[in-house]
Amino acid sequence: MEMSAVADNTLPDPAPAPDRDRSAEPRQSSELSRRIISAIVLATIAIVALWIGGWVFALLVIVLAAIGLWEWTGICGAAEPPWLRAGLISALVVGLTLFQLGNLISALVLLAGAAAVALTVACVRRAYGWATLGIIYVTIPSIALIAFRQAGAEGVLMIVFIALIVWATDIAAYFGGRAIGGPKLWPLVSPKKTWSGAVSGLSGAIIVALVFTVIAGKGSLVAAVILAILLSVAAQAGDLAESAFKRRFGVKDSGTIIPGHGGVLDRVDGLFVALALAWLLAVMNVPLFMAAFYESPS
Repeated sequence: MEMSAVADNTLPDPAPAPDRDRSAEPRQSSELSRRIISAIVLATIAIVALWIGGWVFALLVIVLAAIGLWEWTGICGAAEPPWLRAGLISALVVGLTLFQLGNLISALVLLAGAAAVALTVACVRRAYGWATLGIIYVTIPSIALIAFRQAGAEGVLMIVFIALIVWATDIAAYFGGRAIGGPKLWPLVSPKKTWSGAVSGLSGAIIVALVFTVIAGKGSLVAAVILAILLSVAAQAGDLAESAFKRRFGVKDSGTIIPGHGGVLDRVDGLFVALALAWLLAVMNVPLFMAAFYESPS
């Protein structure tokens, strides 16, 4: 009995169960670091290209557009045959190049032709119906970026305003949704997004619009706030729309080209829709859009 007791007393204590939460912390920290570094690098490249303008900025837009369409066709199953996929992307690249050169009609004809080809093929392969939508989705905001930058200093101001509104919406929606919680916005498409996040994003956009207009020293405060609301709603709708698109095809990320972020489309979904709306307002010469950038603050 005594030997048994001694043996029991000398047995080592059982090893503690692994703490899953603690083991997950380094991975989460590493992922966050990758996201931050990638964001800084991307922001630096975008700012420098925007500042230089000309072909430097246009080439950046064209490259991102080509990658975006590549990702889109891969998601929707329009990767085959390879020559057709390559042809559509080549048409996009040439079309945007022609637009940068000032050949508006030629660019639009080529881009419309590419969309028509994809739509025709969709009669045989349904995936190319989605590819047609992808061409439109990528082309319009890309043209908007090139057109705004060609407008000089005023165009740069517009691009910065739109980008800040979209980023403010994303950031405020993320932190507001996490802090407040509440009813889900569209659980079938994006289970983590909440109504509180959407409202927080809208509030963040309004605040940024007010601060931006005061610092810029031009533009109507009322017009800037209304435009910010429209762009914020458009950005959130674009985010949800791409989430629905990816969920439709069972895809989590559009690609892997950006460490910690996924693909190009994962980063520009809201921005693309906001840019498309802004360009439409500008082309239609809507007074609200012009007042947000050209009138004195009031």
